[in-house]
Amino acid sequence: MKIVRVIKLIERGPFSSSKEWNDILGDITQSITRMEWPPSSGSFTLKDESGKKRGKGSGVKPIRDAFCRNLKALGRGWDFETRLEIAARAEPGPIDATIRVGDKLFAVEWETGNISSSHRALNKMAVGILRGMLVGGCLILPTLDMSKYLTDRVGRLEEIEPYFPLWAGLPTPEGVLAVIAVEHDALSQNVPRIPKGTNGRAVV
Repeated sequence: MKIVRVIKLIERGPFSSSKEWNDILGDITQSITRMEWPPSSGSFTLKDESGKKRGKGSGVKPIRDAFCRNLKALGRGWDFETRLEIAARAEPGPIDATIRVGDKLFAVEWETGNISSSHRALNKMAVGILRGMLVGGCLILPTLDMSKYLTDRVGRLEEIEPYFPLWAGLPTPEGVLAVIAVEHDALSQNVPRIPKGTNGRAVV
């Protein structure tokens, strides 16, 4: 899988120029670019099939799960499905992956839902930074070109990009908030679709 863009909405304070941030970004980058489909193929090739029709297109949750497995395999202390009481009156869903940085956490979310889910993920991480619970966060999501072949209406870069100035203006002197856009390496009619739901755990 390839990384198309890395957008740093916020990059302020000592952490933003620290070795810890460089190492975290390296972990994320490595875990993305090592992803393959089909397994052991040496690249990430999606089935050339639109996801708009029922039962068509590739699933996104197995891709997220493979990314988390790659992070875990690095052996650097990443934790998964972390629950944080970020919102005062509601318990948000768990964060896909976190790693401790001093007395705070860095959070990573891989988009598996629609555009509303993308907004919630960035809002959750932004509030976590404001409340001093997170030192930073990163949302990973597909581009429009990739999303055509995935579960219909999955959140994508081009839908959320117009709102980036909102998060870039977050009034915090310290923290990192980033968005990484990813794409497949190739398309083919000769590869299987990635199963939807929790199946397809052989994605690596």
